[in-house]
Amino acid sequence: MATTKSLFSEFESVTSKQWKQQIQYELKGADYNETLVWESPEGIKVKPFYHSDENIKNINVATKASEFSILQNIFVHDVAKSNARALDTLNRGAESIRFTIENENSSIEELMQNLPLKETIYYFHLPFLSIDFVTKIKAFATKNQAKFILQIDPIGQLIKDGNWFENLDKDFEKLNTISKNSPPLEECLKGEVAFVSFLNINASTYQNAGANMVQQLAYTLAHCNEYFNRIPILNNPITIEIAVGTNYFFEIAKLRALRLLFNTLAKEYNHNLDCHIIVTPTKRNKTLYDYNVNMLRTTTECMSAILGGANAIANLPYDALYHKDNEFGDRIARNQLLVLKHESYFDKVNNPADGAYYIESLTEQLAEKALLLFKEIEEKGGFIAQLMEGNIQKKISESAAKEQELFDSGQEVLLGTNKYPNKNDRMKHDLELFPFVKQNPRKTLIIPIIEKRLAEKLEQERLNLEEK
Repeated sequence: MATTKSLFSEFESVTSKQWKQQIQYELKGADYNETLVWESPEGIKVKPFYHSDENIKNINVATKASEFSILQNIFVHDVAKSNARALDTLNRGAESIRFTIENENSSIEELMQNLPLKETIYYFHLPFLSIDFVTKIKAFATKNQAKFILQIDPIGQLIKDGNWFENLDKDFEKLNTISKNSPPLEECLKGEVAFVSFLNINASTYQNAGANMVQQLAYTLAHCNEYFNRIPILNNPITIEIAVGTNYFFEIAKLRALRLLFNTLAKEYNHNLDCHIIVTPTKRNKTLYDYNVNMLRTTTECMSAILGGANAIANLPYDALYHKDNEFGDRIARNQLLVLKHESYFDKVNNPADGAYYIESLTEQLAEKALLLFKEIEEKGGFIAQLMEGNIQKKISESAAKEQELFDSGQEVLLGTNKYPNKNDRMKHDLELFPFVKQNPRKTLIIPIIEKRLAEKLEQERLNLEEK
């Protein structure tokens, strides 16, 4: 029987206390905590090193980097053109497609014509709630043994728009009808029926609006808990869409903590299905000027998404802020993921963050802080009640204001925007889209949570100067 030889056994082990003493000596009198320990916006103190003798828990989170799929977004204006685009992007490296359909009279048969159905997952983002349309999609899926994931989120609609699709009671009545008619996952896996999941948690809004990571996790959990409370029968996996920023290791830990928290909550409702996580890079740190830097940002964000355990990743094109959908921007975004997957071998290792003391520590702290905040929300009546009172909006606004202040003062850096800007850069005549918060005054049930980028005010000032 072969024996395992320990590497570096000839060296004496060094304790964390000895490391700290040596570091303190090298600092030549400077304070260890003030010099080397920094605190994140979430109140997590980050040390310069982590050691095995510090009793750091090994967080058991099953993250399968080998299984993430490259997701292509397609907004359905014209059904025939969207079908052709889907076929083209699948041939060019996309592995799954997400259709955003605003017209419930769209023909599913025409949209899915000649597309590979059995081996490819298709997502349908539906900004409306229609039992008839869901029934139509299910009928098509059953006939063709397709794998469809619907993204229906009435609470997400309330958060972004300020109003329900119809009202709370009727929206949940429809959701319960859809849920009762959804077959259990076990039957789908046996091939007895088509796989159609329907419930979605749009958690990307929180990050894009400026919530810190603990808030993002707690609000996502509370958002999900409302559905568990109000939909007694949930046979299918819940999809969670979340955004990631460029705080590389924190974002990896955030996704791991999200899966851990979800599974902990789900077990309380005897829901034994893991969540399905879709990740998109955040819009909050993306810029209009020096836009090529957006590619660097999205690359590290996609890396965090893969290592954190995303099931699907929809990359954000570098020019998404100011250009309409275009083949070049989509191709570059897709190729970033293809390079990470097939040339950087990010798909070769499962659970890649396991045992990394720093990431394990961050995962544990984020999960614990988020769980405390989640419990506070539940004690005060739950997520919807807190939205109605405006408390969630207030907390996100406060967090966003702190981050904005850091950006405005230059402490939070966006290269090419608030540090080392190219003064000769001109964007005014390249804008196909309005890249700033759109004002739409109207009567709403709650104050909506508005997504806003950090660089908006600075960019508006620069655009005004271009006119002079």
